Amino acid sequence: QVQLVESGGGSVQAGGSLRLSCAASGRTFSTYAMGWFRQAPGKEREFVAAISWIGGTTYYEDSVKGRFTISRDNAKNTMYLQMNSLKPEDTAVYYCNVPTAVYSGSGLYDWGQGTQVTVSS
Repeated sequence: QVQLVESGGGSVQAGGSLRLSCAASGRTFSTYAMGWFRQAPGKEREFVAAISWIGGTTYYEDSVKGRFTISRDNAKNTMYLQMNSLKPEDTAVYYCNVPTAVYSGSGLYDWGQGTQVTVSS
């Protein structure tokens, strides 16, 4: 089992930046691909970005390409999401998990509390 704790969310104006962190504990973090997901009010959870276990390959949902950057530090069991040029439509609760498949909104483990990102226009 893997325990996941997200942090770093907040309220920013459009065009601003935030850096999210995901701290993982439990089973060996470095052997898993990891991903970021988000859920806006009234919508299903969706895939945002993923990174391979060694960090060499990344995947992004089309609307965040060029604005968000996913990275990981296996020595610290931590994953990051640098979010730049934020838009109001990025407003959501952001979660991390092991994706069941790339671009899928499903995670392998129990979801954490998530971290709220609010972008105002």
